[in-house]
Amino acid sequence: MSLFKARDWWSTILGDKEEFDQGCLCLANVDNSGNGQGTEMLHLAVLHSRKLCVYSVSGTLGNVEHGNQYQMKLMYEHNLQRTACNMTYGSFGGIKGRDLICIQSMDGMLMVFEQESYAFGRFLPGFLLPGPLAYSSRTDSFITVSSCRQVESYKYQVLAFATDADKRQETEQQKLGSGKRLVVDWTLNIGEQAFDICIVSFNQSASSVFVLGERNFFCLKDNGQIRFMKKLDWSPSCFLPYCSVSEGTINTLIANHNNMLHIYQDVTLKWATQLPHIPVAVRVGCLHDLKGVIVTLSDDGHLQCSYLGTDPSLFQAPNVESRELNYDELDVEMKELQKIIKDVNKSQGVWPMTEREDDLNVSVVVSPNFDSVSQATDVEVGNDLVPSVTVKVTLQNRVILQKAKLSVYVQPPLELTCDQFTFEFMSIPRVIQCKFRLPLKLICLPGQPSKTASHKITIDTNKSPVSLLSLFPGFASQSDDDQVNVMGFHFLGGARVTLLASKTSQRYRIQSEQFEDLWLITNELILRLQEYFEKQGVKDFACSFSGSMPLQEYFELIDHHFELRINGEKLEELLSERAVQFRAIQRRLLARFKDKTPAPLQHLDTLLDGTYKQVIALADAVEENQGNLFQSFTRLKSATHLVILLIGLWQKLSADQVAILEAAFLPLQEDTQELGWEETVDAAISHLLKTCLSKSSKEQALNLNSQLNIPKDTSQLKKHITLLCDRLAKGGRLCLSTDAAAPQTMVMPGGCTTIPESDLEERSVEQDSTELFTNHRHLTAETPRPEVSPLQGVSE
Repeated sequence: MSLFKARDWWSTILGDKEEFDQGCLCLANVDNSGNGQGTEMLHLAVLHSRKLCVYSVSGTLGNVEHGNQYQMKLMYEHNLQRTACNMTYGSFGGIKGRDLICIQSMDGMLMVFEQESYAFGRFLPGFLLPGPLAYSSRTDSFITVSSCRQVESYKYQVLAFATDADKRQETEQQKLGSGKRLVVDWTLNIGEQAFDICIVSFNQSASSVFVLGERNFFCLKDNGQIRFMKKLDWSPSCFLPYCSVSEGTINTLIANHNNMLHIYQDVTLKWATQLPHIPVAVRVGCLHDLKGVIVTLSDDGHLQCSYLGTDPSLFQAPNVESRELNYDELDVEMKELQKIIKDVNKSQGVWPMTEREDDLNVSVVVSPNFDSVSQATDVEVGNDLVPSVTVKVTLQNRVILQKAKLSVYVQPPLELTCDQFTFEFMSIPRVIQCKFRLPLKLICLPGQPSKTASHKITIDTNKSPVSLLSLFPGFASQSDDDQVNVMGFHFLGGARVTLLASKTSQRYRIQSEQFEDLWLITNELILRLQEYFEKQGVKDFACSFSGSMPLQEYFELIDHHFELRINGEKLEELLSERAVQFRAIQRRLLARFKDKTPAPLQHLDTLLDGTYKQVIALADAVEENQGNLFQSFTRLKSATHLVILLIGLWQKLSADQVAILEAAFLPLQEDTQELGWEETVDAAISHLLKTCLSKSSKEQALNLNSQLNIPKDTSQLKKHITLLCDRLAKGGRLCLSTDAAAPQTMVMPGGCTTIPESDLEERSVEQDSTELFTNHRHLTAETPRPEVSPLQGVSE
């Protein structure tokens, strides 16, 4: 209902695993500083279950950062013979200058204390359970709610002259001679239990008795007549009447179990606000000259001081001397500031960097050895055993965090035994990321090198070739010196990849029967070469790719993935039609069976059986297509990683520019029919072509379609990918700023020289100068549709 939340002015948590109720909050000038209310000297009375203590509170101004100091001095105490429930105070009997205390016990006895002395005790008639207790000074009476669900009022004079509770065990004759029988002044049946009673008297002419029930809110006169009542649509938790700015009306704060605080003027709702907790007690006071502070206390000790409305404006603009403005100087200063802003935008990275230490640090340690007993769900894939490795994640926090959630993600088909962890008692809305690499042996085994392959890529370096045995220890099938430049890899599931290092040139070749299988070994080769030369102290090591971009092979994987999406959409539409037909036949048969005059089924049962079989067959086809689509998307992501890697090596892109390509080509972790890879990537690439890779301002003025719908075909997407590579080849620069970079002169890559592959190929060097995007002779164009490999697209 409320458009606003209560504005937090100050809050704290009281105690550790403590419980509080409505009698645990008192707001008063208890240290008697400033203008206090009540008597000249206020004291603090604390009611325990078997003891009543009265303290004097004094404050001392602090001279250090800890603030003021307060001391509590015990004035006197009373040990109670009965278990106490609640208490009230006031000038009982019209006594001036001091307050008396009345305590209600759990067995219905009212005990009156006058400072250090015990006055008398009286039992309430017909008592079963204690209720709220309040004292009305205007009528000099105690008001409570009994177990009969009625409000009862007892005069103090009647209590004083009634039979003493301590003499109940004496004889009948002694009881008759010791006092009068306790008689109630007036009663009112409210028909429900009461949470609290409050006596309000803002003028001398009249006072009101407010009673908060389970579902109603009552305002009574001094004689017990109802002044007004309000039916509540929620369960209240506490309330507080206070004076209103309008004469003749009273405002009331009522909190409920929906974390809401309502402000009523008599029975009219004036305001509603949301609280962060369910209060069991509420008070209003003036704190640090701030009037109208709402103090609330929850049952678990959450104490909050809040106020309504918006934040007050405490800033006052200083008076400035009026002087004439020099517009020329302002223009010069504005140009300097714009130049600084432009330089900062060009020099900053893609992701914001924080200089300060993070409140939470995440570190990951991957075990160097596999688990002795594999934790994999499928222990075997074909003839290969699937291993598992333990990953240790460490969280280090400098501050107390609440409900820290740890999520671990790996690319399919890798799986985790547990990917979600929630830590209690560890509240800041921030995300900390930590990337880690898994061992290559987790999905790859040593294999025999292959002499021929359908797909090949060549990576150039500026350093002498490194022995593959030192780069991939444990993967060599033979230790002969002749084979140190050839190594075979066997993926779990059957795919094979061969890695060759040239003996005469500074090149490495990766080849495989499937295009998407090249990415993992290529990426691992580059990372291990960088680590190897870093250990050697070489800082100018670099890799490059001078061949033609394998876009045709990449487009075949895109077409296959899109074909499966279209097929899945058709199967789901057909399944929906058969399901509607199946339900229609069921309704026809049900109507025939309910008919009192049986009619022939007219082969409806045969039609029902045939439709049921079609529904089952279509459901199986949809499930099979979803599995194929998942595998195809995994292969497509592997191929996309490879294309991004080759583009980065081809154009020598920085890490920030590669990150932009990854964000454009890999926006989705999962592929669905509602939001697929093709339309999402097409929109991202179109945005790059329209902004940082645009040729003119005319292209920047083009409006892109804001809706992402599944396209009719992939021709537009393939055209945009080709255009992206063409713009990069002509000097385009990837950036996140709106300014399109000026075209830079770059050398177009030429042909690729083949690598002599020792004994696996003839030592013949062929120079084949290929075109950039038209012909892809560097890679075999005619490739059979590969079988689905279950392990591709592995996360680093």
